[in-house]
Amino acid sequence: MAGRAPRWLYPVVFLASLTPFLYIAAALASDFFRGTRMLGSNPIKEAEHFSGEMTMRMLLLSLCISPAVKTFRAGWLIRYRRTFGLFAFFYVCTHLTIYAVLDVELNWADLVADVTKRLYITLGMAAFVLLVPLAVTSTKGWIRRLGSARWNWLHRAVFGTVVLGMTHYFMAVKKDITDPLIFATLFALLFGWRIREARRRAVVRSG
Repeated sequence: MAGRAPRWLYPVVFLASLTPFLYIAAALASDFFRGTRMLGSNPIKEAEHFSGEMTMRMLLLSLCISPAVKTFRAGWLIRYRRTFGLFAFFYVCTHLTIYAVLDVELNWADLVADVTKRLYITLGMAAFVLLVPLAVTSTKGWIRRLGSARWNWLHRAVFGTVVLGMTHYFMAVKKDITDPLIFATLFALLFGWRIREARRRAVVRSG
């Protein structure tokens, strides 16, 4: 994996990342307009959960890139960190759109009440707000404007986003916490790897 990126890989990754959205859009349309039950008895809630889970998957995939670059000495993998990060933002926007448009039907009073009075929705909205500047500043132009040090400092907010998102997920599922536990375990491993790397670099510098 240390050589050049295979030309076919990026389109495959992009299509694979987009396919869940195409599925959920088609399933929602089918359930609404054809009376099917592809998403069960409550398609709106199922679509909300599905898009939220995809957000977490994409965030965790983006966090996997740095360990993969180090492990396989494949610097070309780094472009996929941005790809997965932007797909995470895309899916959280999908999640929020389904909630605002189909669930509360753009009733802004209900929306404000949910955000202010229901803690798990407050945490989810906070995670979304944290993701916005990360998505906006994901381009090379913003890296040049901010400088590498400030850009890296800003993008550490992704860890706070994941923690908020996972807490939102734990509180939303209520009973079956299997998937949130799996995501939390993966995040703990990835965060632990970063702590180990930071300590290793500190030892090298001090030596």
